[in-house]
Amino acid sequence: MKTRRLGKSGPMVSAIGLGCMGMNYHRGPAPDRKEMIQLIHEAGARGITFFDTAEVYGPFTNEELVGEALAAFRNDVCIATKFGFDLKASGSNQLNSRPERIREAAEGALRRLRVEAIDLFYQHRVDPNVPIEEVAGTVQELIQEGKVKYFGLSEASAATIRRAHAVTPVSAIQSEYSLWWREPEIDILLLCEELGIGFVPFSPLGRGYLTGKIDETATFGANDNRASLPRFTAQALKANRPIVDLLAKIGQEKNATPAQVALAWLLAQKPWIVPIPGTTKVHRLEENIAVTQMKLTPEDVQHIDIAITQMTIQGDRYPQAEAERTKR
Repeated sequence: MKTRRLGKSGPMVSAIGLGCMGMNYHRGPAPDRKEMIQLIHEAGARGITFFDTAEVYGPFTNEELVGEALAAFRNDVCIATKFGFDLKASGSNQLNSRPERIREAAEGALRRLRVEAIDLFYQHRVDPNVPIEEVAGTVQELIQEGKVKYFGLSEASAATIRRAHAVTPVSAIQSEYSLWWREPEIDILLLCEELGIGFVPFSPLGRGYLTGKIDETATFGANDNRASLPRFTAQALKANRPIVDLLAKIGQEKNATPAQVALAWLLAQKPWIVPIPGTTKVHRLEENIAVTQMKLTPEDVQHIDIAITQMTIQGDRYPQAEAERTKR
């Protein structure tokens, strides 16, 4: 497995990580727990060293799953988790990054992940009620106490990232980035390069759409958040099919799947980009890992970029209210 460093001073991790959210949260009925533990074991055995979870996934149960599964690999892996929600409030989507809540999340994560220090601790979403300097300062205290190794932000604006980095070095930014959501290219990737910050794309396969396995006939269950996303209406799924057709065509030339082409395109952007595709199936895990041995030429990347710019992607990635929270 090839490795990459997240930024100038962040952790060295496998070039492809594993997003664990869908193993029991937000993607329909939860798979069998033992099977998911075995899947994480398979990922570790195949060289994946970067695993992503969060307090809110469950809540708590995803961290517990990851902690149990990786106990045998603990010295060889980097586990990223996140804070930033008030899980005692009604529902679990109310933001709270006050210092006491950050510390509570950290103590819980240490226990559930079965670790002495959290490798990478992200603020899950920016809290407009707590200055980012206060958030960064609290994480800096946790780093000094040996409870956290690296600080990260998720879905933060360039201005917020710069302010946080001035207080505590930010090692990684996690935001959505794929061939059908390229907004980070406007300013986030430029800032990461300037400040020496790694970038971790979540949903690098467009929540499964770029695999080519989802079309306008797809249905999503009550626990699958795609059911509420404008980009996953039947109309949008049908209208956006040309992007999948493009990936499939290039895949035929490269003896690769559409998903592999989409991931290879991300890896070709910058050497400090580490995608975290999620899966619940071993054969998909193997498919994703194989991408690290695949290489797109500059001409391939240019061809894809030109073709994508001629397409109009239909449907917002989030409903309006949720989208507003990603601009802070």
